[in-house]
Amino acid sequence: MSKFSGWGSRVKGGSIGLSADNKGPWGSGGDGGGEPPTGEDPVGPWGESPKRSRRGAPAPGANITSIDDFLRRSRARFGGGNGGDGLPSRSMVVWAVLAGLLLWILFTSAHPIGPAERGVVTQFGRYSRTLGPGFNWTLPAPIERVAKVNVDQVQSFELGSANDDDLMLTGDQNLLDLAYSVRWKVRTPELYLFQMAQPDDTIKEVAESAMRAVISQVSLNDAMGDRRADIETQVTSNMQRILDSYRSGIEVQGIAIKQADPPDAVNDAFKRVTAAQQQAQSFINSANAYSLQLRQKAQGDATAFDKVYEQYKLAPEVTRRRMYYETMEQVLSKVDKTIVEAPGVTPYLPLPQVQKPQQPAPQGRQQ
Repeated sequence: MSKFSGWGSRVKGGSIGLSADNKGPWGSGGDGGGEPPTGEDPVGPWGESPKRSRRGAPAPGANITSIDDFLRRSRARFGGGNGGDGLPSRSMVVWAVLAGLLLWILFTSAHPIGPAERGVVTQFGRYSRTLGPGFNWTLPAPIERVAKVNVDQVQSFELGSANDDDLMLTGDQNLLDLAYSVRWKVRTPELYLFQMAQPDDTIKEVAESAMRAVISQVSLNDAMGDRRADIETQVTSNMQRILDSYRSGIEVQGIAIKQADPPDAVNDAFKRVTAAQQQAQSFINSANAYSLQLRQKAQGDATAFDKVYEQYKLAPEVTRRRMYYETMEQVLSKVDKTIVEAPGVTPYLPLPQVQKPQQPAPQGRQQ
């Protein structure tokens, strides 16, 4: 009986409350708005607390009043709040630093080397090793650094004929205005990078020194004439020997002489002398050709006489008579002659006048 009286009182009290006050299902709301009182947990119609949404979502009925409130809640959800000051959180800064460090390691440790290149690795500034073509890995900078050097590219530069200081002295005490080019390439990249402070200047000075040493041993005509190839070979050999003694890591490809003239002040006189020498050489060549022609003719006559002599030894009388007839034929064919063979013939006959053709009279004397 007591149980029924308890249920009755509850139902009576609830019906009275619902009918008397326009309270919401969660309790009195002051003005009947149905919102739970501030600072208190809302209570359901059966006395229990309402369940909250997952992942920190606001309870049903809660209003998001502004965009700033929404952003603040989003930052708090994904990385923790930072007081709403707009600065990145500590975790975001840490992740950004880690990402930058990872990119730095990646870009300073991977080194693609081309087929014509070699990679010289230095560890804290000291030479470590040389990388070949392909994709290579090293320790990140600044622990290890890689310098790429092209070992197949042939480089060149021009020397000489720029001013009067470039004139060279020949072996016969003449001045020579010389212009030439030098071709070279890198053979050992680590020596090329670390053995010489200024490789290009060193190569130029070595080339000029080697050229002057060779020119001082030849004459002016040889330097301007046919010995250019020998001079180029000697200069190339001397340059390679000097650069090897420096441990430069450079291979000399060759020297090419482009100009070999006397100084400008005497260039015209040298041209006239050269022209006279060429003319004299032309006369000498003509005389040699004529001499060779006479010599060959004499050799041919001697060969023919030897053949006649061989026939003469086989039949001397016949050969002698043949030679007599041939000689008389050559002599008598060029003179006027009269032939009388038998007695009783008139001893004088004007045969030469008869044999000579009559010349026509001049036109002025014709009648």
